[in-house]
Amino acid sequence: MKSFKNHLSLVIALLSILFSVQIFTIVERSIDAYKENLAKNYSLVVVSKKAIDPKTIQTKVSLVTHIDEISPDGVIKRLNAGISKKNAELLKVTLPKFYKLKLKYYPSPQELQNIRATLLKLPSVMKVETFEGTHHRTYRLLLLFKTVVSVFSLSVLVVTVLLIFKELRIWQFQHNERMSIMGLFGAPTWLRSAVLFRLAIVDALIASALAFVSFIYVSSNKWIAEQFENIGINVVVFDTTYDFLTMLGIAMSVSLLLATLIVLGHKEEV
Repeated sequence: MKSFKNHLSLVIALLSILFSVQIFTIVERSIDAYKENLAKNYSLVVVSKKAIDPKTIQTKVSLVTHIDEISPDGVIKRLNAGISKKNAELLKVTLPKFYKLKLKYYPSPQELQNIRATLLKLPSVMKVETFEGTHHRTYRLLLLFKTVVSVFSLSVLVVTVLLIFKELRIWQFQHNERMSIMGLFGAPTWLRSAVLFRLAIVDALIASALAFVSFIYVSSNKWIAEQFENIGINVVVFDTTYDFLTMLGIAMSVSLLLATLIVLGHKEEV
């Protein structure tokens, strides 16, 4: 029963680490997907005195992927009350050119300022509208959310590693007498500590398997998929190959590293 409790404590501690890492991964993927979605819907408006060659803009600003000229017909139509067709055509000719610029990705505020400054250096450009107010608020909210999740995940990681270290230390004390006897008969350190390493490996495998099953269930949950659809993004909640191997690697690394530190510490005490 005591052995089962030791296993359970270590498995739960490892699960906490794996859950926090995967949740951080999901949040990071969600933010990246949301930024891609924003990039699709976000555009800059450039006002120019005369027509601009799209290649000129793309040469100056590499982030620009697509350039569309905004037709002035809609504006003229709204102002067409009492204006003759001839005057409307004249107004159309004298109006400046408007261009809508699409970007490769959602830029940071600093990148946006650099883009604006570069475009304003073009001879015929009169104004560049970047919609900075909405842009900055959205970008800062994304960064704040990511920072909060990062701090939370790091806190969980630190506390859980300390708990795992304590559990392995307790396990070592429970087998201290057997290890000392084996030492008297000349058994090498790795053989005396085999039980500790076996505990670390087995519990890492169990924690990884439980995390795998849990996130398979979460990724197949319709409610989760609906929430992502509601905000217009598509996120891979759990990649059965990449994410599982990452979890397994983290669980094994943490368990074996802490077990090794405990064994080396015990050797120094002897």
